[in-house]
Amino acid sequence: MAEYRLTEAEENLADIIWANEPIRSSELVKICEEKFNWKKSTTYTMLKRLEKKKIVQNKNSIVEALIKKEDYFAEQSKMFIEENFDGSLPRFLAAFTRRKKLSKNEIKELQKLINEHREEMR
Repeated sequence: MAEYRLTEAEENLADIIWANEPIRSSELVKICEEKFNWKKSTTYTMLKRLEKKKIVQNKNSIVEALIKKEDYFAEQSKMFIEENFDGSLPRFLAAFTRRKKLSKNEIKELQKLINEHREEMR
Protein backbone atom coordinates (compact mmCIF):
# COMPACT_ATOMS: atom_id res chain seq x y z
CA MET A 1 0.00 0.00 0.00
CA ALA A 2 1.24 3.47 -0.80
CA GLU A 3 2.12 5.89 1.96
CA TYR A 4 -0.84 8.22 2.36
CA ARG A 5 -0.25 11.59 3.97
CA LEU A 6 -3.25 13.85 4.28
CA THR A 7 -3.62 17.34 5.66
CA GLU A 8 -6.21 17.84 8.37
CA ALA A 9 -8.62 19.35 5.83
CA GLU A 10 -8.11 16.45 3.41
CA GLU A 11 -8.69 13.95 6.20
CA ASN A 12 -11.89 15.78 7.23
CA LEU A 13 -13.18 15.56 3.67
CA ALA A 14 -12.19 11.90 3.42
CA ASP A 15 -14.12 11.22 6.65
CA ILE A 16 -17.26 12.72 5.11
CA ILE A 17 -16.82 10.64 1.98
CA TRP A 18 -16.23 7.43 3.98
CA ALA A 19 -19.34 8.11 6.05
CA ASN A 20 -21.59 8.86 3.06
CA GLU A 21 -20.24 7.00 0.04
CA PRO A 22 -21.24 6.74 -2.65
CA ILE A 23 -22.11 10.42 -2.62
CA ARG A 24 -22.89 12.88 -5.39
CA SER A 25 -20.29 15.61 -5.61
CA SER A 26 -23.06 18.24 -5.38
CA GLU A 27 -24.19 16.75 -2.07
CA LEU A 28 -20.59 16.71 -0.86
CA VAL A 29 -20.36 20.43 -1.66
CA LYS A 30 -23.48 21.08 0.46
CA ILE A 31 -22.15 19.09 3.41
CA CYS A 32 -18.78 20.86 3.28
CA GLU A 33 -20.45 24.25 3.09
CA GLU A 34 -22.52 23.46 6.19
CA LYS A 35 -19.77 21.74 8.17
CA PHE A 36 -16.65 23.73 7.20
CA ASN A 37 -18.08 26.86 5.58
CA TRP A 38 -16.22 25.90 2.38
CA LYS A 39 -17.08 27.36 -1.00
CA LYS A 40 -17.83 25.02 -3.87
CA SER A 41 -14.38 25.70 -5.35
CA THR A 42 -12.68 24.76 -2.07
CA THR A 43 -14.50 21.44 -1.90
CA TYR A 44 -13.57 20.61 -5.48
CA THR A 45 -9.94 21.61 -4.90
CA MET A 46 -9.76 19.34 -1.85
CA LEU A 47 -11.53 16.57 -3.74
CA LYS A 48 -8.96 16.83 -6.54
CA ARG A 49 -6.18 16.49 -3.97
CA LEU A 50 -7.74 13.30 -2.62
CA GLU A 51 -8.12 11.98 -6.16
CA LYS A 52 -4.47 12.76 -6.93
CA LYS A 53 -3.46 10.85 -3.78
CA LYS A 54 -5.65 7.93 -4.92
CA ILE A 55 -7.82 8.06 -1.81
CA VAL A 56 -11.08 8.68 -3.70
CA GLN A 57 -12.43 8.81 -7.21
CA ASN A 58 -15.02 11.17 -8.68
CA LYS A 59 -16.61 9.40 -11.61
CA ASN A 60 -19.69 10.89 -13.28
CA SER A 61 -20.16 13.17 -10.24
CA ILE A 62 -20.28 10.19 -7.88
CA VAL A 63 -17.54 10.18 -5.26
CA GLU A 64 -16.33 6.92 -3.77
CA ALA A 65 -13.31 5.90 -1.72
CA LEU A 66 -10.58 3.86 -3.35
CA ILE A 67 -9.32 2.70 0.04
CA LYS A 68 -11.27 1.87 3.18
CA LYS A 69 -11.07 4.10 6.21
CA GLU A 70 -9.68 1.22 8.27
CA ASP A 71 -6.92 0.63 5.71
CA TYR A 72 -6.00 4.33 5.71
CA PHE A 73 -5.68 4.43 9.50
CA ALA A 74 -3.80 1.12 9.56
CA GLU A 75 -1.28 2.67 7.17
CA GLN A 76 -1.05 5.81 9.33
CA SER A 77 -0.37 3.65 12.39
CA LYS A 78 2.27 1.67 10.55
CA MET A 79 4.01 4.85 9.37
CA PHE A 80 3.92 6.29 12.90
CA ILE A 81 5.59 3.18 14.33
CA GLU A 82 8.13 3.11 11.48
CA GLU A 83 9.06 6.76 11.95
CA ASN A 84 9.06 6.90 15.75
CA PHE A 85 9.95 3.39 16.93
CA ASP A 86 12.13 2.07 14.10
CA GLY A 87 9.23 -0.12 13.01
CA SER A 88 9.15 -2.00 16.32
CA LEU A 89 5.65 -2.70 17.59
CA PRO A 90 7.01 -4.02 20.92
CA ARG A 91 8.92 -0.75 21.45
CA PHE A 92 5.75 1.23 20.69
CA LEU A 93 3.70 -0.86 23.14
CA ALA A 94 6.38 -0.52 25.80
CA ALA A 95 6.34 3.27 25.42
CA PHE A 96 2.53 3.36 25.33
CA THR A 97 2.10 1.25 28.45
CA ARG A 98 4.66 3.29 30.40
CA ARG A 99 2.05 6.03 30.78
CA LYS A 100 -1.17 4.06 30.50
CA LYS A 101 -1.68 0.70 32.09
CA LEU A 102 -3.60 -1.80 30.00
CA SER A 103 -6.94 -3.01 31.26
CA LYS A 104 -7.63 -6.74 31.57
CA ASN A 105 -9.87 -6.48 28.51
CA GLU A 106 -7.15 -4.74 26.47
CA ILE A 107 -4.67 -7.44 27.46
CA LYS A 108 -7.17 -10.12 26.38
CA GLU A 109 -7.68 -8.36 23.03
CA LEU A 110 -3.93 -8.09 22.44
CA GLN A 111 -3.43 -11.74 23.37
CA LYS A 112 -6.19 -12.69 20.93
CA LEU A 113 -4.45 -10.74 18.14
CA ILE A 114 -1.14 -12.40 18.94
CA ASN A 115 -2.77 -15.84 18.90
CA GLU A 116 -4.51 -15.12 15.58
CA HIS A 117 -1.24 -14.02 13.98
CA ARG A 118 0.55 -17.02 15.44
CA GLU A 119 -2.05 -19.24 13.72
CA GLU A 120 -1.50 -17.44 10.39
CA MET A 121 2.25 -18.08 10.59
CA ARG A 122 1.84 -21.86 10.80
